[in-house]
Amino acid sequence: MNTVGGAAEGAVEMVRKYKAWEGSNKFCLGGRFIFGPDVRSIFLTVFLIVAPAAVFSVFVARKLMDDFSGDWGIAVLVVFIVSTVFVLVLLLLTSGRDPGIVPRNAQPPQLETYDNSMELDSGQTPRLPRTKDVIVNGATVKVKYCDTCLLYRPPRCSHCSICDNCVERFDHHCPWVGQCIGLRNYRFFYMFVFSTMLLCLYVHGFCWVYIIKIKDSENSSIWKAMTKTPASIALIIYTFLGLWFVGGLSIFHLYLIATNQTTYENFRYQYSRRANPYNRGLAGNFMDIFCGSIPKSKNDFRGKVQKKQPMMPSHSVGASFDSTTLAVSKSLQGKSIWDEANDRALAIGSNRVTLSSNGDSVTEYQQYL
Repeated sequence: MNTVGGAAEGAVEMVRKYKAWEGSNKFCLGGRFIFGPDVRSIFLTVFLIVAPAAVFSVFVARKLMDDFSGDWGIAVLVVFIVSTVFVLVLLLLTSGRDPGIVPRNAQPPQLETYDNSMELDSGQTPRLPRTKDVIVNGATVKVKYCDTCLLYRPPRCSHCSICDNCVERFDHHCPWVGQCIGLRNYRFFYMFVFSTMLLCLYVHGFCWVYIIKIKDSENSSIWKAMTKTPASIALIIYTFLGLWFVGGLSIFHLYLIATNQTTYENFRYQYSRRANPYNRGLAGNFMDIFCGSIPKSKNDFRGKVQKKQPMMPSHSVGASFDSTTLAVSKSLQGKSIWDEANDRALAIGSNRVTLSSNGDSVTEYQQYL
C-alpha cells in the first residue's frame, strides 16, 4: 500500500499546454484560437464593421434593389454582404492565430566555452553576453538575449511587452485586432486592412449613387435629395473618416512590404544608415508576403505538458549558468538554443533530447528556421 501511495504521489500531472501558458494570451475553444490579452477590443472592431454594414443594407442597398433594372440591385447587396463576411474572416485569421511565438526555454542556454567576449560577474564567473552577431545575407546583424524567454532571439524577432512573448518578424501589437502582428499573421493583417478600405469605398460610392438616384427621380437639388436619406449622409461621413485611417494604413504597409521592413524596424530607423539585408527587390518582397508558405506554429497549444511546479529563484542573463545548480521547472518541449558555430538557432525535439551528464552536449537536434 505504501508503494502504491508513493507512486501516486510521484505521478507527473499533465495538462494542456495552453493551460500552463506563461504568456499573457487568452485562449478559446480548448486552445484552438489564441488571442492577445486585449481580446475584448475585437468586439469593438466587429461592431464598427457590422453596425454600418447593417445600416447600409437596410437603408441604402435594399432601396437600390428597386432603382436598378434586372439583377443589378440584388448584386449590389450580395457583393456587399460577401465582402463584409470576408473582412470578418480576415479579422479572425489575424487575431485568432499564433503570430509566430518563439517557445521559451526551460533554462538559459548552456555556457559551453569561455572567451574574451563573455562578461564576468563580481565572482569572475562567465555569463552570457546580451547580444550576438549573426550573418544574414552577408550582413552582420545583432541578436539580443531575452531574459524572459531565456533565449537569443532569432533575427527580426522582438519581445512584445503586452503579450509577453517573443514573436518572429515582429511588426507591432495591434489593439484593434487584440493580437501581435508577426510572421504568421502579417499577410492576413494587411489583407484585412486593405479589404476594409475597399469596403469603405464601396459603401461611400453607393451612398452617393443612391442620393443621385433620389435627385433624378424627384428632379430636385442635391442638397434636398441628401435630406431624404440621413442614413446615407451618416455613412458618407463615417466611411470618409474611416478611409483616412485604413487607407493611410494600407499605403504605409504597402511601402513596408515593398521595402521588406516591419513597423518596428521602420520606427527605429534601423535601415536609415545601412542596407536592408532582407530586401529582395520589389517583386521578391511581395512574393515573400503574399506567395510564400506560412511556417507551421512552433507551439502545440493542445499538446500535453507537465504541470508547472513551484519555481526556484529565476536566473537572468547576469546570473551564473552553472548547469549543476539550475533547476528544470518546465518541460523541454520546443526548447531553443543557439548554435554558436553556425550562428543558427536550433530547437531540441521534445522526445529526442539527449544531454550528457554535465549538460554540455546535445546528441540530437532539429534545425530551427
